[in-house]
Amino acid sequence: MSTDAEQAHSPHGTPPPRPAHPPRTAPERPSAPPSRPADAPGFTPDPETPVLGVRAKAPSFGGAAEASGTGVPPRPSTPPRPSVRPRTGGPFANGGPGGRRRPASRTAAAAASLVLGLGLLGGAAAGSWLGDGPGAQPSTADTYAHARSAWHSIPVADLFPRTLRGKGEGPGGADRVWTRIAVAPDSSCGGGFDPLLAKALAPVGCKRLVRATYTDATSTSVTTVGVLITTSGPTGMRALQQRFVTEKLDERTDLMPRAYAAKGTAAAGFGDDQRASWRIRILTDAPAVIYTVTGFADGREVTDPQSAGEATQRGATSAPAQSGLGNDARGIADAIEAGFRRALDTFTETTS
Repeated sequence: MSTDAEQAHSPHGTPPPRPAHPPRTAPERPSAPPSRPADAPGFTPDPETPVLGVRAKAPSFGGAAEASGTGVPPRPSTPPRPSVRPRTGGPFANGGPGGRRRPASRTAAAAASLVLGLGLLGGAAAGSWLGDGPGAQPSTADTYAHARSAWHSIPVADLFPRTLRGKGEGPGGADRVWTRIAVAPDSSCGGGFDPLLAKALAPVGCKRLVRATYTDATSTSVTTVGVLITTSGPTGMRALQQRFVTEKLDERTDLMPRAYAAKGTAAAGFGDDQRASWRIRILTDAPAVIYTVTGFADGREVTDPQSAGEATQRGATSAPAQSGLGNDARGIADAIEAGFRRALDTFTETTS
C-alpha cells in the first residue's frame, strides 16, 4: 500500500518497484598524493624530487636550488633515481671534456683495481704453492741443509774427480789436465788456514773441511783444493762474500790458504814458503768456501806470490803468472766448484 505522495508521482497511480540495494559509486582515487600547498610552512618547490633520504641539486646552467628529500617518496610516474648527488657547474659537470668524473666512475675504477690486485696476489700465492710440489726447485734453506749433510755422503770421485780437464785454462788459452794425487781425511779448519785467514772466515763458522791435492800433466806444479762447509746461513755468507769483494781480501798474501803436502807424492815438499798463487771463492747459494793454492813440485821457494786474479791478467810478469800457476789455481777452483754443485744437486734429488 502506497502513500499519497508516492501516488502523486506516478501517472497511473502505481509506484515503481524499489531496488533491493541502491547503487553505490566509489569516489575516484587520486593518482598521486595531494601535494603540499605552496604556502605551507617549510615548503620549497622542488623541480626534481630526489631519492628517499638523499639531498640533491637539480642540474641547471644558471644555478641550482636545494631540495630536502628526507621522508619524501619518489613520484609514481618517475623511475627512482640513483643515490648519487648530481654535480652542477655547466655541461661538463658529469664527466665531459674538461670536467670531473662522477663518483660512481671512480668507485668502479677502484673496485676494478681491487679485483685485479686480489687476482695478482692470488696468482702469486698459487705460484708459491705450486712451487712446493714434486719437481720444484729446492729452496735456499733446503740447499743449505743438504750441503751441510752432503760432505760425508758424496763419493770422493764426485767431489774430487781423479782427473780434471781445463779446456783453454792454461796460459795463452792452452788446455790443461790435472791428476789427483792425494785426498786428506776430513777435518776441522784448524790446520787449513793461516791465522789471519782463519780469523777472516770465522764469522761463517766451520762445520768440516775436505781437501785434495792435484798435479799437472808434467808433474811440475801442485795444487791443493779445499771445500769448507760453514755453519752460517745465507745472510752470513752474503756478508762474508761482500766483505771479501769490498776489501779485496782474496788478494792479500797474508790471507793465503795452506797446502796439503801428502807424503810420498809430488806434493811432499809443498809448504808455506812454496805457495805461489791462490784463489778463494765464497758461495752464497750454499754454505761453502772453495779455495785453491798452488806451488812448484820441486819445492822451490816463491818470494813473489800473486793471487790467481792478478796472475792471470794480460801482461802479468810474476813467476806465478809466467809459469801458469795462477791458471792452475783458477782452473782447478772452477772445476771443483762445478763438480760440487753437481754432486749437491744429485744428493738433493736422491734424498728428497
